[in-house]
Amino acid sequence: MVEYGCFLSTEEFGPTDLVEQARMAEQAGFQSLWISDHFHPWNDEQGQSPFVWSVIGALSEAVSLPIGTAVTCPTVRMHPAVVAQAAATSAVMTNGHFRLGVGSGEALNEHIFGDAWPPAHVRLEMLEESIQVMRQLFTGKEINHSGPHYTVQNARLYTVPEEPIPIDISGFGPQATALAARVGDGYITMMPDESMVEQFRKGGGGGKPVSGGTKVCYGQDRDECVRTVHRLWSNQLLPGEMGQVLPSPRHFEQLEPLITEDMVSQNVVCGDDVDEHVAALAAFADAGFDRVYVNQIGPDQRAFFDFYRTKVLPQLQQGVR
Repeated sequence: MVEYGCFLSTEEFGPTDLVEQARMAEQAGFQSLWISDHFHPWNDEQGQSPFVWSVIGALSEAVSLPIGTAVTCPTVRMHPAVVAQAAATSAVMTNGHFRLGVGSGEALNEHIFGDAWPPAHVRLEMLEESIQVMRQLFTGKEINHSGPHYTVQNARLYTVPEEPIPIDISGFGPQATALAARVGDGYITMMPDESMVEQFRKGGGGGKPVSGGTKVCYGQDRDECVRTVHRLWSNQLLPGEMGQVLPSPRHFEQLEPLITEDMVSQNVVCGDDVDEHVAALAAFADAGFDRVYVNQIGPDQRAFFDFYRTKVLPQLQQGVR
């Protein structure tokens, strides 16, 4: 059975709202939580960006659902040894129900100390080395590491979970997907692309979990939902590498005129058509995903959770299209 989870947006909501959304998600029947990890939102309209590790601590007390980051970049803004400590503490607080989702990051979040933003192949090298460092630290033993990108001396995590923390790797192209297949405990991507799932499985991913996420905007007025998505999340429809290389929210705002409301209407599920919502999530199941996470765009969160509790999740859980 495919697992359906709720995707919490730290770009759009503050910590108190995120905790309340997690409670509503659990009550609605969602089976797990994802939470984004950002230093900046994508644009000023989104307007938030709390420190994810503080929020995870609060979530661990508020709900019993498994939690994962989607995704953390453990390479530039935070040293992998520090991310390892944060993840280990989160795993202990969730009684082992924590997965660390990692990716190669975006300049938007990672360049803030003035470091040069590396090209994609170097970012993947850094990501692989950071995973090596974190896995060593998760053992609870003292480690020393001297690699091309990171140095760790006499480091030991004293607060660690009983079982190793699973590390899921995000990939949107063949190189990152190959890395996920080779060294990841799971694979994360944001499109229901069967070919990427197949590459992961054949490249070494085997039966490891494949997770996907999508955004929707539920509401009774479809046109208003389209306008909400256009105002808050136009960035998700930008093509190419812009999402990885632009350094600040204002740069994303400068590109918003490239995205029309018609493009939003054609590419994002908006409104209250049950069949459209079911089909959007079922597409991931059909493509071979094991877990699917959905995020509601905009302020109408309670209505979204009621809609999914009564109309959408029951159909998905029964395999109804």
